[in-house]
Amino acid sequence: MEMEFIRKLPVPKEIKEQFPVSDRVRTIRDKRNEEIRNVFTGKDDRLLLIIGPCSADNEEAVMDYMYRLTKVQEKVADKIMMIPRVYTGKPRTTGSGYKGMLHQPDIHKKEDMLAGIIAIRSLHTRVVEETGFTCADEMLYPENWRYLSDLLSYVAIGARSVENQQHRLTASGFGVPAGMKNPTEGDLTVMMNSIKAAQGSHTFVYRGWEVKSKGNDLAHAILRGYVDSFGHSHPNYHYEDLTQLMDLYEKHGLKNPAVVVDVNHANSGKQYLEQIRISKDVLHSAHVNADIHKLVKGLMIESYIEDGNQPMDGGVYGKSITDPCLGWEKTESLIYDIAEAW
Repeated sequence: MEMEFIRKLPVPKEIKEQFPVSDRVRTIRDKRNEEIRNVFTGKDDRLLLIIGPCSADNEEAVMDYMYRLTKVQEKVADKIMMIPRVYTGKPRTTGSGYKGMLHQPDIHKKEDMLAGIIAIRSLHTRVVEETGFTCADEMLYPENWRYLSDLLSYVAIGARSVENQQHRLTASGFGVPAGMKNPTEGDLTVMMNSIKAAQGSHTFVYRGWEVKSKGNDLAHAILRGYVDSFGHSHPNYHYEDLTQLMDLYEKHGLKNPAVVVDVNHANSGKQYLEQIRISKDVLHSAHVNADIHKLVKGLMIESYIEDGNQPMDGGVYGKSITDPCLGWEKTESLIYDIAEAW
């Protein structure tokens, strides 16, 4: 076999025993998970904001951002429920570039997967303990879900992963909302099939076990725009896109029709400042159409302390080393505008 076996990593049970969560953390997570479920099932009319850095690249900067977000959450709690993005694994189209804290917990050192597993569990635990937030992460590798399964409140399946069988089946056993992004080329049928698969019960192989999932009734759509064969970005957040999605939900007979609109990526053409305008456009569609208001459960916003992005060796505190993000001042202003409009 043409690969080097470096070392055998501890299984999730061993990591959880070594780094357990407290009863307080467990209570916070259970309470927030129930509140989030109520949003997706229509019992709670608040809007979810899945918001934060494109990638969690620096623990102290991420925690600084979380402390700031906590203060704003208190002011908008009647309209908005925030699920911070703590994305610790990053898909790379060509395989090059920063792959996230899971791979490289210290960007100044070489990749170290064992240190990465410990670092991401530590970061997610710290966020809950110090802010009361439970967070969202992206499931880059299905087999790694169990390392964080007692901490997360939301999981996204990326545009490059959504057609993968193992991602779909693992999502069917989450017990928390699973957002299925439309694929990079924009075929919504792929996304709807993924939601249907995740909502179903399955028997499959997972981490060397034969397992059976119950099905995830909170699997739902994330619209993130798409890129055509010429490399041009096309949005899919407009009024017509949302009504088309409603029709697709009805056609497929899926539970709890819901969408989270990703206002960056191909929806913004990676022009991060466009997230402000796009957020308000989605809210306007929800304002003029009661059915769209019921469908739209949240917005996904890429936001950090400083505007834009930088190379890995850029050295600017709180500035993304992956996709460009809204800086804090613009983020805070946008959150207040969203709360007022919702």
